[in-house]
Amino acid sequence: MTKTEQHGIIIQTQVKYMPDQSDEAADRFVFSYTISITNLGTVAARLISRHWVITDAYNHVQEVRGQGVVGEQPMLQPNQSFEYTSGTVLATQVGTMRGSYLMRGDDGADFDVEIPEFVLSVPRVLH
Repeated sequence: MTKTEQHGIIIQTQVKYMPDQSDEAADRFVFSYTISITNLGTVAARLISRHWVITDAYNHVQEVRGQGVVGEQPMLQPNQSFEYTSGTVLATQVGTMRGSYLMRGDDGADFDVEIPEFVLSVPRVLH
């Protein structure tokens, strides 16, 4: 699990390899990731958009931008959390993800919250 805090927003990540959805012979490796976003600040904040940078072991980079997460733009009150699960597909057994969320505070201020890089790996590939 990876954890970071910025602007009172804490991001925690967990990754799971999905062998039942993967096809290793066809270089298709599916991973789910669960993100927990917690607002420890004093101002409510809405998640407006996301930006992901996904890199596989061949250094192929895929960038994903979009509104909200899983179809939502959650508002997090102080001391409130929001958790969601999504997924990605790699052509290699190992890769990384990193990114950021654009948040808008109730005070009207926009700010970015970094999502620190985390590893996507088939079990027992990395030691």
